[in-house]
Amino acid sequence: MIESIVGSLNAGAIYIIPLLLVGIPLYALAVKKVKVYEVFVEGAKDGFTIAVRIIPYLVAILVAVGMFRASGALDLLLGLLAPVLNLMGFPPENLPLALMRPLSGSGSLGLLTDLVNEHGADSMPAKIGATMFGSSETTFYVLAVYFGSVGVTRSRHALVAGLTADAVGALSAVYICLLLL
Repeated sequence: MIESIVGSLNAGAIYIIPLLLVGIPLYALAVKKVKVYEVFVEGAKDGFTIAVRIIPYLVAILVAVGMFRASGALDLLLGLLAPVLNLMGFPPENLPLALMRPLSGSGSLGLLTDLVNEHGADSMPAKIGATMFGSSETTFYVLAVYFGSVGVTRSRHALVAGLTADAVGALSAVYICLLLL
C-alpha cells in the first residue's frame, strides 16, 4: 500500500517542475493578462544591474579567503588550537572546514573534499565535515552579497548572529555525529 503511494508520488514528481515552468507563465498570460516576455526581460535587466553592483563585494571576499589560505594563517591557527580541540572532543582536522565555511562555500567544499579523500567517505572526520557543511552558512558571503546588493552599510547584529549560528552548527555537528556513531 505505502509502496504504491510512494511510487505514485515519485512518478508525479517528475512532472512538477515542467508543469510549473509552463503553468505559471500561461496563468499570468491568460488569467492576469501580464505581458510575460516584457516582464521577464525587465526582471533580467534588474538582475544584471544587481550582479554588477555586488561584484566588488564578491571580489573582496574571494581575495580575503585566498589570502587567509595562502598566508599559512589557517595552518598556524590549527597548530595552536589542536591541543584544546582534542580536550573538547573536536577533531582538529575539522577545524579548517569550520573556519572556512563562514567565508567561502567553494573553499569549504574543497576542504570537505580533502577530508573525504584523506580519511575516506565513511570516516568520522568526513561524516562530521559533511554534517558541518550542511548545518552552516557562508555568512560573510551572504552578508556581502545581500547587504551589498541593497546598499546596507551597517550590518548591526547580522554578523554576530550569523557567526554564532555557524559556531553552534559546527559544534552540534561534532557532538551529534559522535553521539550517533
